[in-house]
Amino acid sequence: MIIHGLQKMTLLDFPGRVACTVFLGGCDLRCPFCHNAELLDGSVPGIMDEAELLRFLSRRTGLLDGVAFTGGEPLLRPDLAPLFREIRKMGFAVKLDTNGTHPERLRALLEAGLVDYAAMDIKNSPDRYAETCGLPEIDLAPIRESARLLMASGVAYEFRTTVVAELHDAASFREIGAWLRGAERFFLQQFTDRDTVPFAGLHAPSEGELRGYAEILRGFVREVSLRGVEG
Repeated sequence: MIIHGLQKMTLLDFPGRVACTVFLGGCDLRCPFCHNAELLDGSVPGIMDEAELLRFLSRRTGLLDGVAFTGGEPLLRPDLAPLFREIRKMGFAVKLDTNGTHPERLRALLEAGLVDYAAMDIKNSPDRYAETCGLPEIDLAPIRESARLLMASGVAYEFRTTVVAELHDAASFREIGAWLRGAERFFLQQFTDRDTVPFAGLHAPSEGELRGYAEILRGFVREVSLRGVEG
């Protein structure tokens, strides 16, 4: 397996853990606000393979206690299970980030007990999902199934939405809340423009708007928090 990036330590990416973050290239969505757009087609040169990653982790025993896998979309890789198994045998917890487009692979990892924490991106309300993913159309059935799997899994999880002023409004979060009613936790992430974002002209919502959206979700979800804003 080719690995396209490694953040050697993070206190943010894996809640409750001191972790490293592994970036895998390739994604089946084309979100216009993506912060890792250079990873979308998997053409960025790899920096290591899985054997090198395991050697790196062997030198971090006692310093790290978790490994977060993100992308791109990690579940495009059919060979995650053996790597996750080796990492967990070394004593590290595993976090998986996913966009929810591959529920069959998500189910296999969950049922094998190979994921300790999962974070699933919820791009928008169903009627604006394709637009927010940068696609002409999208089949929401796999995404709905992935969300259902996480909510029923017993594994710690979060849903999260990167909020963009041009793509989200109060109606978006009323619809998302109704869809995911009863979920454990939801994070709203404030969009931040960067050089790697593929489309110019996108903006963050105001802090007041973001807090208003969080209040809407609190009518449906047990725990709602903000990322990217003070306080």
